[in-house]
Amino acid sequence: MAHASALRFVRPLSAILLATVSLALAGCGINTIPTYEQNAKAAWSEVLNQYKRRSDLIPNLVETVKGFADQEKTVLTEVVEARAKATQVQANVPADILTNPEAMQKFQDAQNQLGGALGRLLAVVERYPDIKSGQNFLALQSQIEGTENRIAIARRDYIQSVRAYNTEITTFPGRIWRAVMYPSAKEMATFDIAAEEMKAPKVDFGTKQ
Repeated sequence: MAHASALRFVRPLSAILLATVSLALAGCGINTIPTYEQNAKAAWSEVLNQYKRRSDLIPNLVETVKGFADQEKTVLTEVVEARAKATQVQANVPADILTNPEAMQKFQDAQNQLGGALGRLLAVVERYPDIKSGQNFLALQSQIEGTENRIAIARRDYIQSVRAYNTEITTFPGRIWRAVMYPSAKEMATFDIAAEEMKAPKVDFGTKQ
């Protein structure tokens, strides 16, 4: 009887003690590393999503330009090949890309190559007023402009998320939590990007006066 009575007091006391300890640990940053890690991974997913959106738009753009300027075979081929390479790289992203600077650089190089080819294709359009005024091209122009801006924003958000995570695991008190609780946590790779490229770019479709 006395044992049962004691349990009635012990159980609530244990619950209160557990809650107090949990709050104390949360308040001192024990959850900061996994939180920052998840934020960075979510930001990376958005980067991939926006690059895929750009890749999906390019075939339609190529077909639109080809219909008016089939003689521009070199630049059209360049875009198609760059897109194929970027798509392949994106489809075969290694599981450890976020902690593998070499894989991240390969991914970035493929996307940059595609971006450069896309820019040259759009420059070609300047020679063909019929393309510039076509409804299909105008619709694609709007979508690609929006996508390029979203890519820049997604990359910026990823860079900032990775910076927060890497800072946390390499500075005090994060270093302590990493050593004690998250020994497998590694620094994440980020984009090699100049400060001026942190701003959302504006795709030039030759509409400047």
